[in-house]
Amino acid sequence: MSSPHPPEEASVAHLVDRLSEQTSRLVRDELKLARAEYTEKAKQGGTAAGLFGAGAVLAWFGLGALIATVILLLALVLPPWAAALIVTAVVFLAAGVAALLGKKKAEGLTPTPERTVATLRRDADEITERI
Repeated sequence: MSSPHPPEEASVAHLVDRLSEQTSRLVRDELKLARAEYTEKAKQGGTAAGLFGAGAVLAWFGLGALIATVILLLALVLPPWAAALIVTAVVFLAAGVAALLGKKKAEGLTPTPERTVATLRRDADEITERI
């Protein structure tokens, strides 16, 4: 059975079909990579937000402890106020550590899916090179 087109045209058509198929597969794979990268970044952002929130809650408790310290200071000029002051300092220290950890986590976040952009550039360079 003979083809209506010469073998050169058939192979070009076949190559175009393959190019189309591979390009669509490449785009799908790059979209999957971008989705995975955004999911990973969203998880990091959630952790950072949680740590910032923990810092805020601990600071709020610290304020309550500071108020209790002032009350104890005014009510009794005795050693119990010193204990309350120590607790207040520890709570604020914990709040500072949590806030610093949250800040450190958030610093590495970028809105761009870097690995996807890099692979897209590499793919585009390879396609350009082969053309």
